[in-house]
Amino acid sequence: MKPTETILAALRWRYATKQFDPAKKIDEATWQALEEALVLSPSSFGLQPWKFFVVNNPEVRQQLVPHSWGQTQVVDASHLVIFAVKHPVTADDVRKHILRTAEVRSLPVEQLSGFEAVVNGFISKPESEFDVRSWATRQLYIAFGNFMTAAALLGVDTCPMEGLDPAGYDKVLGLEGSGYFTVAACPAGYRAETDKYAKLPKVRFEKSQVIQYI
Repeated sequence: MKPTETILAALRWRYATKQFDPAKKIDEATWQALEEALVLSPSSFGLQPWKFFVVNNPEVRQQLVPHSWGQTQVVDASHLVIFAVKHPVTADDVRKHILRTAEVRSLPVEQLSGFEAVVNGFISKPESEFDVRSWATRQLYIAFGNFMTAAALLGVDTCPMEGLDPAGYDKVLGLEGSGYFTVAACPAGYRAETDKYAKLPKVRFEKSQVIQYI
């Protein structure tokens, strides 16, 4: 199959899985690839203002159900990833990124001082008024989409979930006071044969209605 056909087939195959098969687990090699997909996700300035919490403890997962509008995917799926945003993003976070860049690219830290000043200026005194937390959250959704696309290419089902109580999640996961806040969750695993939504046609507008050349 050509690469173009491979990716389109995967995207047509995926859907927001409503029922997972609890007996089917993601193998370790596949999961490690999905973790790498999270790590490799792009972000503005490369700051990565996020953390991904993988919840394996079944008791903790059960506690999340009441904060998930009763959606049992958080319990039944093989894996559960919580997407959390870092707030506030501070000069310390920028410095951490600068030090990591210098380490990975074998550069003197001083060579990155100009870039560090630009990023610090952006998060502390942006040219236009905007909410830095909202900006960081938008970066997080890039990783969210990247994770789901990678999963589809590997034949792993996912369900993007914003239908949850972030504060409730933060309390259950012990994130209060950590500087990280729940934004969304993504159960991942394999669809149950009884999930009727797996066979429904995908509803999308025609390409001509959503793509316009100028």
